Amino acid sequence: MDLYKAIQDLYAEKEKLERVIASLEELQRTSGALPTIPVVKAAKRRGRKSMSSEERQEVSERMRKYWAGRRKDDGDPVAGTG
Repeated sequence: MDLYKAIQDLYAEKEKLERVIASLEELQRTSGALPTIPVVKAAKRRGRKSMSSEERQEVSERMRKYWAGRRKDDGDPVAGTG
């Protein structure tokens, strides 16, 4: 690429940007202050969700059964390692 051509292209782009900036500044002067941008609420909260008492009771029953099954299989040497 020709260096002279690249410099000319950059100057042309600079001129365009200066014109756009000037027009935006003029808009700002005529309309007063910039319009306020509404604040977007944060997305869902990260982390664990809270459980209702019914959900906690279901988990409790499920874990009770799980650990009862683990105690029954206590003789398994693979399950005790880790």
